[in-house]
Amino acid sequence: MSLQSSFPRLAAIQMNSQDQIDVNLTNAFELLAEAAHAGCKLAVLPENFACFAPGQQRHTAERFDEITATVGKWARELDLWIVAGSIPCAYRPNGQRIADGRVRSACSVLDPSGISVARYDKIHLFDVAVGDGIGKYQESATFEAGDQIVTADTPFGKLGLMVCYDLRFPEQAIALRQQGAQILTAPSAFTYLTGSAHWQLLLRARAIDAQCMVIGAGQGGWHGSRQTWGHSAIVDGWSDILAHTTSENPAVISTEYDMVTQQARRAAMPLMASR
Repeated sequence: MSLQSSFPRLAAIQMNSQDQIDVNLTNAFELLAEAAHAGCKLAVLPENFACFAPGQQRHTAERFDEITATVGKWARELDLWIVAGSIPCAYRPNGQRIADGRVRSACSVLDPSGISVARYDKIHLFDVAVGDGIGKYQESATFEAGDQIVTADTPFGKLGLMVCYDLRFPEQAIALRQQGAQILTAPSAFTYLTGSAHWQLLLRARAIDAQCMVIGAGQGGWHGSRQTWGHSAIVDGWSDILAHTTSENPAVISTEYDMVTQQARRAAMPLMASR
């Protein structure tokens, strides 16, 4: 067996989640099963994979434990590491409920035994005026920001966890690298307008900043009145695009993670030592 074929295969899952949680979960499982059957060891779901609908965040948050347990069951059945996109959660990582009615955008990592080994709460909230049909987004009206960067150890490398708008902040990617991250995961739901302008550029820029593989798993298509960009992609630490989809349709993309070449490039260009 060649060295190349021994590298783990990693996947990004693209979805078109709507307002029906159970339908979305069925769709997510089918796509994860496709990734597992293709030999993938890890798969990243997109932001809001369980429900993507305005006004339903708190309702979805009340099912956070149930949904997370379901993803854990999938991880066991498929023998797969799963980065569970993001799910609204009504309590902080320490178990304290959020008193003002807002929720956290929580990204959990499930190992193949179904155990949640890490939880990252999205730090950068999307409070932005965009020239699309929605116009102005104010994520902070519904969500409370997280305040901790988070990594997760896996057999094939340390994950640095990010969500969507976090991609615009190189400081976070660099901080994750400084904590040992080798792969950055970015479950996302970029708007069609901002995605068409910046999505792929941001994935490649963060890969260069951190010298990490970046897995960008997006939502695509229409969700009521909101349109997302899709175009999920996986980029290596040299910013080469290893896998991508050019559509907004549900899809599974995957590639092997060449940790040997990544480490050699880091040694040849020691960015962290030069800071």
